[in-house]
Amino acid sequence: MATSLEDLIRTSTTPVFVDFWAAWCGPCKMVAPSVKRLAEEFKGRLMVVKVNVDEQPAAASRFQVQGIPALMLFRDGEKKWSTAGAVPYPQLKAEVEKVLG
Repeated sequence: MATSLEDLIRTSTTPVFVDFWAAWCGPCKMVAPSVKRLAEEFKGRLMVVKVNVDEQPAAASRFQVQGIPALMLFRDGEKKWSTAGAVPYPQLKAEVEKVLG
C-alpha cells in the first residue's frame, strides 16, 4: 500500500487526479461537486485524491501548490496536466479524457 501521495502517484495503475483544497476556500467549494462527479463518472479508470492543504502542508509544498484549488492529473507517475482555480466540469472531463486516451 502506498505510504505517501508520491508513492500513490508513482505506483497507481490508473491515472491519479489530485485536488489540493482547504475548508475555508470558496473556489474549492465551487469545484468540489465537479471533482466528485469525475470520481463517479470515471470510477475504476481514474483515482481521485483530495488533499487538505491545512492538514497536509508538506504535501502541498512538495507539489509546489501556489494557490488553491490546485488540480493535478498524473499518469505513470508523471504530471500530465495542472491548473489552479475553479475549473468547470466540462474542462476537467476533457483533460481526464485526454490522459485516459
